[in-house]
Amino acid sequence: MNAPLKNDTFLRACLRQPTEHTPVWLMRQAGRYLPEYCATRARAGSFMGLATNVDYATEVTLQPLERYPLDAAILFSDILTVPDAMGLGLSFAQGEGPRFATPVRDEAGVAALAVPDLDKLRYVFDAVTSIRKALDGRVPLIGFSGSPWTLACYMVEGAGSDDYRLVKTMLYARPDLMHRILDVNARAVAAYLNAQIDAGAQAVMVFDSWGGVLADGAFQRFSLDYTRRVVAALQREKDGRRIPCIVFTKGGGPWLDEIAACGADVVGLDWTVNLGAARARVGDRVALQGNLDPNILFAPPAVVAREARAVLDSFGRPQRTASEGGAWDGHIFNLGHGISQFTPPDHVAALVEAVHSHSRTLRAAP
Repeated sequence: MNAPLKNDTFLRACLRQPTEHTPVWLMRQAGRYLPEYCATRARAGSFMGLATNVDYATEVTLQPLERYPLDAAILFSDILTVPDAMGLGLSFAQGEGPRFATPVRDEAGVAALAVPDLDKLRYVFDAVTSIRKALDGRVPLIGFSGSPWTLACYMVEGAGSDDYRLVKTMLYARPDLMHRILDVNARAVAAYLNAQIDAGAQAVMVFDSWGGVLADGAFQRFSLDYTRRVVAALQREKDGRRIPCIVFTKGGGPWLDEIAACGADVVGLDWTVNLGAARARVGDRVALQGNLDPNILFAPPAVVAREARAVLDSFGRPQRTASEGGAWDGHIFNLGHGISQFTPPDHVAALVEAVHSHSRTLRAAP
């Protein structure tokens, strides 16, 4: 039996319910900018050694919460665990990004793809259960996965890419193969997220990190349609409580209205989007998450605090809405993408303090 939540501000904001302050968490909040994370990773021997060890994954997930009064924890894992479980051979060289030993680039490779046996991802679900227990109700735990399209980019390219030449060539020359990959990925991601919810995740997030590289039209057909399938297949209630779903498309600003209609509770925004304008466009359909430029965290703490206040001011003061039983419009403060490994930890402290204090001031204003 899990402990009752002591701080459910994040979950309430996801559902556009009243909160005493704007909740804040950071994408990649457990990461290389923290010296304690680097020490644990050194003990683990590698990134995957860290991610596949339940004790280490639990330890690093909780490390940022020991430093900062964040309002949510996010599972320590990687977006590419699903294709790894499909047998593509994921590895991380020191100082480099992910790489697959067996990219999917031809008809035979695509035909061989299948939704993986979830037992191959047991280490992830065991970590979720362990982290949830270790949190002891302090804050909610977010589970996550890459989107079907983002996974497909890595699966075809074999690694990160500057031009997406291989995956876009397949998309345009052999759309049948791309749709086959995306169909398998959508079913796998939905099953994976549902298993995380069963293991104890209290919210889930779909990272469509590379949706913004697509042309208009292609984005809808090859990214959003499959993200929508994932969202539709998720269990949205567990133990009598709503399980919020967040969808984040980096570069997705041009399609905000369509993303907001995909069925998610929260839409994540990168730093190119004006938060107040986005709020005006989506109304009370969804909550919004974001959207400080991560590079602002390299500026002095006073500047970090000023820019955090500007993001909150851009979103605007909480207002009661006619729908949802008079709920507040929802905002979850976050970065517009993951925190850089070079970020000074004390600048993060300034950010979190500014978000909490200024959002309380906005609520207290007449």
